[in-house]
Amino acid sequence: MIFAENTEKNVDICTKMFYIVSYTEYDSYLGIMWTFVLIFERIYRERGLIMMEDNVIIKLQNISKKFEDDVILDDISLSIKDKEFMTFLGPSGCGKTTTLRIIAGFLESDSGQVLFEGKDINNLPPHKRQVNTIFQRYALFPHLNVYDNIAFGLRIKKMKEKDISKKVYEMLELVNLKGFQKRNIASLSGGQQQRVAIARALAVEPRVLLLDEPLGALDLKLRKDMQVELKNIQKRMGITFIYVTHDQQEALSMSDTIVVMNGGKIQQIGTPIDIYNEPKNAFVADFIGESNILDGVMLNDFKAKFSGAVFQCLDKGFAVNESVDIVVRPEDVDVVPVEEGTISGVITSNTFKGVHFEMIVDIDNFKWMIQTTDYYPVGTRIGIQIEPDAIHVMKKSEYSGMFGDYSSFSDEIEHLSDIAEEEE
Repeated sequence: MIFAENTEKNVDICTKMFYIVSYTEYDSYLGIMWTFVLIFERIYRERGLIMMEDNVIIKLQNISKKFEDDVILDDISLSIKDKEFMTFLGPSGCGKTTTLRIIAGFLESDSGQVLFEGKDINNLPPHKRQVNTIFQRYALFPHLNVYDNIAFGLRIKKMKEKDISKKVYEMLELVNLKGFQKRNIASLSGGQQQRVAIARALAVEPRVLLLDEPLGALDLKLRKDMQVELKNIQKRMGITFIYVTHDQQEALSMSDTIVVMNGGKIQQIGTPIDIYNEPKNAFVADFIGESNILDGVMLNDFKAKFSGAVFQCLDKGFAVNESVDIVVRPEDVDVVPVEEGTISGVITSNTFKGVHFEMIVDIDNFKWMIQTTDYYPVGTRIGIQIEPDAIHVMKKSEYSGMFGDYSSFSDEIEHLSDIAEEEE
C-alpha cells in the first residue's frame, strides 16, 4: 500500500476504500479490512493520537556491543516507562554504563534497536535526542558562574534572555540553590556542584535524564542526602530518570525499578522489594544485600531440606527432590537456645554495627552471617530457627556455589571492593 504524504489525503483514501469493501467477496473483504485498519493506524500515529505502548518511553531491543573481542552487552532487551526512576545496577564491567551511553547516543550498538516512543533513534545524534546526561565528574564550566552554567544549554537553543533568566531561577529554586547564581563554581562544595549539574541538565527540559554514578565523588552523608534530593526532584519534574550505580543501597532507596546486570546480561528486572526478597539466582541474591546461600533439596511443595534439617517454606512448583539454592537473609534468622533450634552453630566472630551485632556462625562447616540486637561472645553455640517466609528457594544456575559462604568475609575486603569500583 502506498500512502499519500498528506494526512487528509490518507483519510480520503480510507473513505473510498470503505465503499470498495462493500462490493467485494467475503475473502477479499477480510484482507482489505485489515489494510484499512493499518492505514488508520498510520494516520493516528501521524497525528499523535496513538498512546505509547504501556506508557513505555524507551525500548531496547536485542542490543549487543563488543569492544574488540570483549562482549560488553549480550542481546539485552528492556522497556523503560515514562516518569519511571530506573536504575542499572551491577559490578564494574557489567555493561550498565555502556547501555546508558547507547541510549544517550554517545555509542552505537553493534546490533539491535533503541526506540523512543516507538521510533527508531539508532541514527539520531545525541543533541537531537530528548535526553540529557549527568556524569560523575559533573563537567561544569569553571570559568562560568552558577547562573551561566545553568543557562548554557538554553543559550545554545537560542532562547530569549528574559526566558533564560526565568528558567535559571526556577532551576535554582528546584535544587535548593536560591541566591547562588553569582557564585563561582570553584567556591562550591561537591554537593552544591552536583546540584548545579542537575539544574543545568533539567533546564533544557529533557524527557529523560541519564545519570552515570553522579554521587560517586561525594562523602557518605552527603551521598545519602542527595539520594533523597534526587528522588524528590524526579517526582516534582515528572520525567524519566535512568540511573547507573554499583551501590546496592542507593538503588534500593531511590528506584521504582532495578535492572541487575552482570557479564553483559540482564540478570533480573523488578521493584526493589522484589529484587531483595525474590532474587532469581545466586548472583542477584549475593549482590543485593547480604545473603546466606546454601545447597538444598526441595522434598516437595512447601518443604525444603538444607544444613542437615527439614524446613517449612512458602515455595512450590519444583520437582520432587530437585536440587536448589536456598537464600536466607542475615536479619531473618532467629537466635534461640540450642535445645529450641532446628539447627545450631558456633560463633566465630562478632562485630558491633551500631544498630545490631553481625555474627559469623559456623554451621556444619558452612559460615553463616547472622544479624541480631543481642550480644553473644565468640565461641558460644547458639540455636537457629527460620520462619517459612524467611526462606527463599531458587533454581540452580551458573552462579550456584559461587556465593553465600562467609568463610573469607571481612569488612576490610568489602571496603576495598567499594574503593576499586569507585576508581574504575
